[in-house]
Amino acid sequence: MIVKIWFFSGTEVSNDARPPSFAWPVRVYYEDTDAGGVVYHANYLRFLERARTEWLRARGWGQTRLREHDGTGFVVANMSIRFLRPARLDDALVATVAVTGRRRVSLDFAQTLVAADDPSTVYVEAEVQVACVDLDRMRPRRLPEFLSQ
Repeated sequence: MIVKIWFFSGTEVSNDARPPSFAWPVRVYYEDTDAGGVVYHANYLRFLERARTEWLRARGWGQTRLREHDGTGFVVANMSIRFLRPARLDDALVATVAVTGRRRVSLDFAQTLVAADDPSTVYVEAEVQVACVDLDRMRPRRLPEFLSQ
């Protein structure tokens, strides 16, 4: 397995075993940890959310632009997450995003949080389904054209 990660540009990760993934760097700060000194479980969700947001921005459509363009937004409809090892203060991680499915109004993602210096060290694996919605009415809407392919 060959993994290439370019940290600051939010580009693709090539990997023989999985579809190409978007990579985004994450640093664990004190505010992310619990009393035991490890990342509080809910904060892993924040790291994954930020990576999906940056994945979208890298395609030229940030959340604000989509909302202002036609009121489009995304909500998490379903998530399965596996916590494999604890991340600690100052750990450098990489959050990955790979689209694994597209439907008329939703996207499926496979996401991981891995060690920045060793992508084979996996902290979290998640499967996330997001639904496209009209933010004014909070009703499902068709995926924007640029995400439908």
